[in-house]
Amino acid sequence: MHPALIHVYFCWYILSGHSFLSVLSLSSEPYRGRTVESEKRLTIYSGSLLRNGSDISTSIYFQTSESSSLSKDSVSCEELEGVGSFNTTCLLNSNLYLHSDLYVFGTGNLKILPNVSIVCPAEGCLINLNLSGNVKVGQYAAIIAGSVVLSAANLTMEHNSSINTTSLGGSPPSQTSGTPVGYDGAGGGHGGRGASCLKSNRTNFWGGDVYAWSTLSTPWSYGSKGGGTSAGHQFGGSGGGRVMLEVKDMLYLNGSVTAEGGDGGPKGGGGSGGSIIIHALKLKGYGTISAAGGKGWGGGGGGRISLNCYSKQEDVKVTVHGGFSIGCPRNSGAAGTYFDASVRSLKVGNDNITTETETPLLDFPTSPLWSNVYVENNAKVLVPLLWTRVQVRGQISLLYGSSIIFGLSEYPISEFEVVAEELLMSDSSIKVYGAFRVSVKMLLMWNSRIQIDGGGTVTTSILEVRNLIVLTESSVINSNKNLAVYGQGFLKLTGHGDAIKGQRLSLSLFYNITVGPGSLLQAPLDDDSSKSMVTKSRCESPSCPMDLITPPDDCHVNYTLSFSLQICRVEDILVNGLIKGSIIHIHRARTVIVETGGMISASEFGCRKGIGKGNYSNGAGGGAGHGGRGGSGFFNGMVSKGGNRYGDADLPCELGSGSEGPNDSNGNVAGGGMIVLGSKQWPLLRLQINGSMRADGQSCANPTKNSDGSLIGGLGGGSGGTVLLFLQALVLEDNSSLSVSGGHGGPLGGGGGGGGRVHFHWSKIDVGDEYVPLATISGTINKSGGDGDGGGLRGGEGTITGQKCPKGLFGTFCKECPIGTYKDVEGSNASLCTPCSLEILPNRASFIYVRGGVTQPSCPYKCISDKYRMPYCYTPLEELIYTFGGPWPFAFLLSCVLVLLALFLSTLRIKFVRSDTSYPTANSMERQSHHQFPHLLSLSEVRGTRTEETQSHVHRMYFMGPNTFREPWHLPYSPPNAIIEIVYEDAFNRFIDEINSVAAYDWWEGSVHSILSIFAYPCAWSWKQWRRRNKIHRLQEFVKSEYDHSCLRSCRSRALYKGMKVGATPDLMVAYIDFFLGGDEKRRDMVTIIQNRFPMCIIFGGDGSYMSPYDLHSDMLLTNLLGQHVPPTVWNRLTAGLNGQLRTVRLGSIRSTLVPVINWIRSHGNPQLEFHGVRIELGWFQATATGYYQLGILVVVGDYDLHSLHQSNFPERSHEECPRKAGAAAPRNSQKLHQSQYTSHALSRKKISGGINGGLINDATVKSLDVRKDFLFPLSLLLHNTRPVGREDTLQLLISVMLLADLSVTLLTLLQFYWISLGAFLAVLLILPLSMLSPFPAGLNALFSKGLRRASLSRVYALWNATSLSNIVVAFAYGICHYGFSSLQPPEESNTWNTKREDDLWWLLPTILLLFKSIQARFVDWHIANLEVPDFSLFCPDPDTFWAHESS
Repeated sequence: MHPALIHVYFCWYILSGHSFLSVLSLSSEPYRGRTVESEKRLTIYSGSLLRNGSDISTSIYFQTSESSSLSKDSVSCEELEGVGSFNTTCLLNSNLYLHSDLYVFGTGNLKILPNVSIVCPAEGCLINLNLSGNVKVGQYAAIIAGSVVLSAANLTMEHNSSINTTSLGGSPPSQTSGTPVGYDGAGGGHGGRGASCLKSNRTNFWGGDVYAWSTLSTPWSYGSKGGGTSAGHQFGGSGGGRVMLEVKDMLYLNGSVTAEGGDGGPKGGGGSGGSIIIHALKLKGYGTISAAGGKGWGGGGGGRISLNCYSKQEDVKVTVHGGFSIGCPRNSGAAGTYFDASVRSLKVGNDNITTETETPLLDFPTSPLWSNVYVENNAKVLVPLLWTRVQVRGQISLLYGSSIIFGLSEYPISEFEVVAEELLMSDSSIKVYGAFRVSVKMLLMWNSRIQIDGGGTVTTSILEVRNLIVLTESSVINSNKNLAVYGQGFLKLTGHGDAIKGQRLSLSLFYNITVGPGSLLQAPLDDDSSKSMVTKSRCESPSCPMDLITPPDDCHVNYTLSFSLQICRVEDILVNGLIKGSIIHIHRARTVIVETGGMISASEFGCRKGIGKGNYSNGAGGGAGHGGRGGSGFFNGMVSKGGNRYGDADLPCELGSGSEGPNDSNGNVAGGGMIVLGSKQWPLLRLQINGSMRADGQSCANPTKNSDGSLIGGLGGGSGGTVLLFLQALVLEDNSSLSVSGGHGGPLGGGGGGGGRVHFHWSKIDVGDEYVPLATISGTINKSGGDGDGGGLRGGEGTITGQKCPKGLFGTFCKECPIGTYKDVEGSNASLCTPCSLEILPNRASFIYVRGGVTQPSCPYKCISDKYRMPYCYTPLEELIYTFGGPWPFAFLLSCVLVLLALFLSTLRIKFVRSDTSYPTANSMERQSHHQFPHLLSLSEVRGTRTEETQSHVHRMYFMGPNTFREPWHLPYSPPNAIIEIVYEDAFNRFIDEINSVAAYDWWEGSVHSILSIFAYPCAWSWKQWRRRNKIHRLQEFVKSEYDHSCLRSCRSRALYKGMKVGATPDLMVAYIDFFLGGDEKRRDMVTIIQNRFPMCIIFGGDGSYMSPYDLHSDMLLTNLLGQHVPPTVWNRLTAGLNGQLRTVRLGSIRSTLVPVINWIRSHGNPQLEFHGVRIELGWFQATATGYYQLGILVVVGDYDLHSLHQSNFPERSHEECPRKAGAAAPRNSQKLHQSQYTSHALSRKKISGGINGGLINDATVKSLDVRKDFLFPLSLLLHNTRPVGREDTLQLLISVMLLADLSVTLLTLLQFYWISLGAFLAVLLILPLSMLSPFPAGLNALFSKGLRRASLSRVYALWNATSLSNIVVAFAYGICHYGFSSLQPPEESNTWNTKREDDLWWLLPTILLLFKSIQARFVDWHIANLEVPDFSLFCPDPDTFWAHESS
């Protein structure tokens, strides 16, 4: 610390001690007539100060004259040994010691240099500095006196400067009790009471009392002395002095202004603080302003400070705390007052010094009002008057351990009113003795408490908070009398420990009330007397209090009302904590939400006895009754009946009853209380319970005892209370509960209490289309009775009732009657919902939900799917059917229409087609081909073929292969034996290469065929025939025009291009090249070549399929060649008969179907031919590498020994491999041999007359043929060539009927599946595309076609008909999946009347369509047979009869 500062402090202590001794010696004399002894002491004191401070300043001893003092004349600057003038600038550089008052007046400035002091140590000494200019007090400078008055334009107090009147106060105002009486060492009082160490929890002592309250804004009183502890020490520390600073502009305070009470030490009380008045425009700096009480045995009270500054810097510290009590450290002096006159606010702060002594606040001004009142830092404030209105314009704040006490504990009959904008409490308390009325806009409490202790005639306290109430951190509002809390905004109890309690509690007019987790709203209090006072009238009267059913609208609180806790006219209530009371009434609220963990409880708050009280007899305690009868008690063979039932289940409004014990020491068991939400006039809009709502009876936990402690049985349980709900909607969430259960009986035979009553009074039950469910119940509603103990019986169950439901609704919660029932009377019993009649319910229909329930016997229904059509739930197809009277009339009518249309079509066909019944004769060329597809003829087939061509024919070389896109036609290399003499072998092989390349197909042709085969097989077949026809044209054109015939030896043939000609069978399955002599060969060679024609192989056309049956095509060239040995009529008849047998041969059943052909050749063919020296044998020829082969006949002429043929040539060939293609037939034991021989060059030398390799088929070899069936084999059951049946016109009429019927059923099927779904419709229609609808136009085309194409078009029609079976398969598959899965699904719960959920006959139309298509296929097969085989004699079993028709 600075040495000069230490020196000044040392001098100040010496001066203070000297002044104290002077005051004691001259206390009976005025300070103006001081004795010489006093002056000597002052001189000695000053001299010592001079000696110690000689290095700082010069000391001046100055004493004003008595006359001057009396006249208060101003002294000059020179008189004070200063420099300058008070009218200009005066510099004081010397310490000044005064013996009397000092007055300075001037218009100039004053500067007190650093370390200069002006001291007047006498109590009450006045220093008055009144200047118009500026005053500056330098560092460590001091003005010390009993009173200091300083007036200036600006005042600057530098660091550590001071204006000090501490312990220099004069006498306080007369007729005040600031100085304590007696020798208790109590502190003096002024702004706050002095402390008394005699004060305890049971006593109410204090030291000096307060005074000068009326001059709070302009305090000008000295502080009081502290009390003494003995006659030798009558007084403690002196009171503080007075300071008045009048500054026109700025007060710059970095020093201190003090008027503190004096220190009384351990033998005296501390003096109270004095008075400080500061008036300035601006206050700045970091200094201190203090009027604190002095330290002593009992601390002195704080003084009074008044600041009137327009602008203040908050760093200036203002303190008025009480002095520290040495005798009782926890009870310091009371805080003084700090009044801010600029804003008219009062602050009482004790600077966190603990005290139990109050600062009384007396009357508060009403005009003008104070702005704010602050009580802080452990200050204690007392408002002691009988009736006090504390009204401010701003806020009242209680902060940091402070408190306000209204009234006196001995007289709790006062009424106190607090009016402010805000009441803020932080870690503080308000204690009220009497009634308390608060009117504020905002009440905020943090760890604070308001305790209202009403007594005498005091009834109700009212807290009116217009905007917001927030309680947090265990804040409590508690009243032992009625408490009403009004507001227009929000009331929020934030969390654990926050509570509002009262004997009766009313919360009203709020917009929202939130009870946070762990918070509490309670009325009455927990003590039995409080509970009894509230419930007494209700427990003794069975009548229902009307103020609960139709309460008044004003929400006022008085003793005539029945509730204990009322929440009135509040919009929304959110409960996370606990609302507890005896009679809880929530009135004129909109919504109540009890969150998880929240509870509204009236449990154990009911009657101690009541109407249904449980009886007690000889240790047996019966349970109390209410909604259910109380359980009987049983103890040592004694039985005590339980309490009776009472109350009205339809409108309950009773408290639960208790069970009495044998004496008062055992107490009673209480019943449940009552919870009433809403009223008849103002129902609750919505109640949502996520937590619980309870009015349970109390359980008895302990057995009853005698006075000696022996057990004498147990009390019965209390009965459940009442929950009466007037509301519009209820939500009871999962894990929530609503309970009025009875309490359990006590140990040793106590009976259980009866259950209580719950009633739901629905204020608005909408009906019809406006119906809204009243309740959503996911939690539990408990009305059970309590369990009995030992032999005690369980209490009876209570009641749960609801308002009578209108028509269509039933039950407690007025739910809609179940679907399929109706209710046409009012009531809530479930039996009133009558089942609807099933007679009016169509198939595929179910009764439907109707909003608001069904009120008429004619219950509405709907179809089980929107796809069905009301009112009969028909499908569109069924609507069509039933429009014409039903299935059978519709079928009959449709049949008639179809027959008429078929007759019409037949008439048109006969008229326009003119069916041709005359067929070509057997000896004509058309006889062989009129029924086949359009084809190209070789020149040998043209009429007028020259005879020389027949004579010059050498050999017919057949193309190998099936002529498909994968295996086209091709010719084998190496010329056959028959032509080896007329060709050059090398040139021939080159020709083979060229013509095979011409015969091959392009890749895109096969691709198109593959695509068409997937989507439309008949189109693929037509495409293949078209490409085959084009290929024949191309081969003929190549051989005729493009190839130079260079392989022929004949020069004439090469020159004329006539040595080779290409031909084909009409079905385009077999193609061949005819070789002719050129005419320029040697005669001898020609004869040899011609003789090698026989044995001759003739390959059958076709492949054994439905579209291409096997057929022996005998053109004019063959007829002429064979005509040299057999008459043409015989040969033509043989060909026709053989073709009639071959048409029934099927590749998939070749073993069985070739046997009749072999037998026919044996029985009909060879016997006639042998007559002419000719014989034929059936065989297979021209096997390819893929296993494909061709059937044909071997013609043997003359005396050629067939036996030698078999022995010489055929043994080698009969062991060759048969075709390997799927379905091919060949001897199984020749595979390996043929595989080794087929690819060898020697194979070309193993020839059967003409060089065609193969083998004969007879009865022995046909059985060894290997038959392989492809995946389309089942279609052969529908599509196969048959023998003719005749009756062509009738057959065509039947085909017309079936064609129209097929179309009709197809359209009906498509309609049915379109009704099922669009996907089903498209699947049936497009898998395969075009197949479903194409049979009809194809059939019409076949029926109305003319000429030779009729048979081929009929086959196309049959092919389309068979292809459409794929669509039927899709229909079956979709139907099985759709309806199969539907049948596996359980029926809807609401549809228990009709388990028919879909069309059970969906399969009928696809089945009929399948049947029709099967019949069509058979009719078309017969029709094709009639067209292709008009001669029935061809099938005569008798050979003679067969050959009898040869000429025809």
